[in-house]
Amino acid sequence: MLKDQDRIFTNLYGMHDRSLKGAMARGHWDGTAGIIGNGRDWIIQQMKDSGLRGRGGAGFPTGLKWSFMPKESDGRPAYLVINADESEPATCKDREIMRHDPHPLIEGALIASFAMNAHAAYIYIRGEYIREREALQAAIDEAYDAGLLGKNAAKSGWDFDLYLHHGAGAYICGEETALLESLEGKKGMPRMKPPFPAGAGLYGCPTTVNNVESIAVAPTILRRGPEWFSSFGRPNNHGTKLMALTGHVNTPCVFEEAMSMPVREIIERHGGGIRGGWDNLKAIIPGGASCPVLPKDALEDAIMDFDWMRENKSSFGTGCMIVMDQNTDVVKAVWRLSKFFKHESCGQCTPCREGTGWMMRVMDRLVTGDAEVEEIDMLLSVTKQVEGHTICALGDAAAWPIQGLIRHFREEIEDRIKAKKTGRMGAMAAE
Repeated sequence: MLKDQDRIFTNLYGMHDRSLKGAMARGHWDGTAGIIGNGRDWIIQQMKDSGLRGRGGAGFPTGLKWSFMPKESDGRPAYLVINADESEPATCKDREIMRHDPHPLIEGALIASFAMNAHAAYIYIRGEYIREREALQAAIDEAYDAGLLGKNAAKSGWDFDLYLHHGAGAYICGEETALLESLEGKKGMPRMKPPFPAGAGLYGCPTTVNNVESIAVAPTILRRGPEWFSSFGRPNNHGTKLMALTGHVNTPCVFEEAMSMPVREIIERHGGGIRGGWDNLKAIIPGGASCPVLPKDALEDAIMDFDWMRENKSSFGTGCMIVMDQNTDVVKAVWRLSKFFKHESCGQCTPCREGTGWMMRVMDRLVTGDAEVEEIDMLLSVTKQVEGHTICALGDAAAWPIQGLIRHFREEIEDRIKAKKTGRMGAMAAE
């Protein structure tokens, strides 16, 4: 279990002073100019050595992403864009950073922007986050007043401005290129890649888009050293991570923990166990709604990190777990997610625009048992036609929960269809 002295977010629950004074008392903004004084190459190398992987879901190595930015400017400005559009169902970790501990994010924005030769950064915050925006804006104002932002930010010799931009509550704007379109005042529709944002991003300039948590942990990593950070977790899955538990646990919560802990230990230690005991567990969705569901029998030795989840046909995602006990209608749960993805599809790509609605309408019938057994395989084949054939990953996100459902709970779906036809419940449905 993570020791208190190893926590990066020391005010996760808002028990202490979230102001600049409070943040400084807890060790933030300590020697920021010195970190910047070490130079860009040093910062990027330290981030690479730490093994930090993006905390927004995809898990791309953060230091490597920073290194893609052009070393020399060709006359265009460079930008850092921080993705605070936390709209993935069940994910609410970045919210706690912005609400209770905003200064590590602001300090991280300054250091990361310097490392990427950017004089300006934009934080794109989710439309529904009203209080979080107020807390974050107050912290930004404080940092300007204290000389930590603006001209010669934190006496580092680097001029840096930080802007907070409020979205309008669209899930698709959490996709990095749709976020850039939205920032530019256009419809939030993903762009084709290449060009990647590092070549032509915001306003056609070199841009890096990073998750809130990825940026907020950077100052502490640079202060304490990459060896300290990489001492947590398994190889390729290093560091500490904000995670969350929601659903049928006794104590739903957001917490900071070392990577690569067993799923069962996380649920029992932080979630107070499954409602009705471990044997009452039915399934989990490991990291936000777009990750395929995993049933109880796959979870006895499950490890909470990127690689284990990928090897077991799911995804670590944001690390925010949805826990479902035995009296969950898992078919209905996945139907609800398919409804969400259909509603949030931007409609630009045909497979996603048509496929999400089609999948939801089949799921409508599977929930009530009003389908044919053959339609299960037909639904699976449609998810394969959507997955990987769209500009952004929303098509994949809509397909994966359904694929996970069919992979692990086919019997339950079939029983429901048979019960509807014969009027008798099967063994699976009767449990």
